[in-house]
Amino acid sequence: MTDSECVKLLQWALPRLRLRWKGFRNVRGQVCKRIGRRIAQLGLPDAEAYRARLEADPAEWSTLESLCGVTISRFHRDRGVWEALREDVLPTLAGAAVAAGEEALRCWSIGCASGEEPYTLSIVWRLGVAGRYPGLRLHVLGTDLDERVLERARAGVYASATLSELPEPWRERAFDRDGDDFRVRDEYRAAVELRRADVRQWLPDGMFRLMLCRNLVFTYFDEALQIETLGRLLTRQSPGGAFVVGSHERLPPGAALAPWRPALGIFRDFRQG
Repeated sequence: MTDSECVKLLQWALPRLRLRWKGFRNVRGQVCKRIGRRIAQLGLPDAEAYRARLEADPAEWSTLESLCGVTISRFHRDRGVWEALREDVLPTLAGAAVAAGEEALRCWSIGCASGEEPYTLSIVWRLGVAGRYPGLRLHVLGTDLDERVLERARAGVYASATLSELPEPWRERAFDRDGDDFRVRDEYRAAVELRRADVRQWLPDGMFRLMLCRNLVFTYFDEALQIETLGRLLTRQSPGGAFVVGSHERLPPGAALAPWRPALGIFRDFRQG
């Protein structure tokens, strides 16, 4: 399947999945490779034949949807975001949690892929913030739809290139060598719970003072689905809590969030905690 054939197929199929081509345009390579393998597996000659298969077999849409996940992640990705979380956001949220008599600062990493984001949050908390709040523990829920990437997250073993943006002293304290790779130490894994979930259909119990929703909903979902999903997510946002999107993402019109560090994609619930 050529690139142009894949583009044509995606532009036709993505709107039917409530996804948008704009989000996939620059990262379509891994999706096209998966679709190409699926076409070969089915013994079909080309993308047009696969389109015909989709039109004839509604069950194949679920398979196509599973092939459209984009997994690009690194530790400490977008350094400015993590510096703002360490210096300002996490201390503010931790102070509010302590004032409310809570035992844990509850956070949710939405679309956590292979775990780099929730583990980075655990590292930033433990090495940069926790000492000021000795009675408060961190709990990070990491969710993703793709069980394959979650298995990698549960293993907690990463290539050195994935850690290149993490400050060297933190890498030395938070990881053990595992051959040529690095394994997250148990004390940093303990704060992280990983679960397979579809954010479009499922919500966890309880409230969260921090939600990280970067490079998923507001990149790949169409606008109507963005609005619908955001509305559901905010029912789990603690008053005054932080909601973080990708620095290049934009919230849909009418989002009930106030700017906190908007240039970094950090917003805050209107309600006071």
